[in-house]
Amino acid sequence: MMPHDLPPWQTVYGYHRNWRISGFWERLHTLLREQVRAQVGRDPTPSAAIIDSQSVRTTEAGGPRGYDGGKKINGRKRHLLVDTLGLVMGVVVHEADLQDRAGAVRLFEKVRNVFPRMRHVWADAGYTGKLVPAVKQIMGWTLEVVKHPWAGNERTWARKDRPPPPSEIPEGFVVLKRRWVVERTFAWLGKSRRMSRDFEALPETSENLVFQVMIRLMVRRLAAA
Repeated sequence: MMPHDLPPWQTVYGYHRNWRISGFWERLHTLLREQVRAQVGRDPTPSAAIIDSQSVRTTEAGGPRGYDGGKKINGRKRHLLVDTLGLVMGVVVHEADLQDRAGAVRLFEKVRNVFPRMRHVWADAGYTGKLVPAVKQIMGWTLEVVKHPWAGNERTWARKDRPPPPSEIPEGFVVLKRRWVVERTFAWLGKSRRMSRDFEALPETSENLVFQVMIRLMVRRLAAA
């Protein structure tokens, strides 16, 4: 249901669709991201990033979907590449049954040659394997997989006769290097009711909504400065 002070939904949808196809939303998002980075004294284009995915359920709107056996979610994955401030650099939405490594390939192909200063990417253990040397060879970036530190035998393999030294087992909650940044971005997106699930028939529209949520966030940040 559209608010009463807006035009008919067909008109609003038409503009939204045309601006998505023309790339207007993404260009506006890029401009605002560069301004936010400049505001805090950073170079407009980032040199490092963090990649991760989030599985979300879909509705009966149709479109591509799949079952994520690990998360036990039938829907899609939002694959994000964010800078060290948590601002979105690229997004790809695909079926949830697609492995993270395959989704990362789609995302890297999308942002290839867009960020000339890019040199380093942090990722979790889902991005190990042949992807690490492939990113170095094709993109010229180093992909660092940030693994969980020693957390005892329940999480870490160790021989029974050679348990991990107590000094290597941290106590309490451990913040993993850089990986918390992209999780915070997912939390920002989650504050928008429209992002609680994937309501869209087209993955491209879902990608566009990520830009729109971040546009609102960055406009508020710039206005408050």
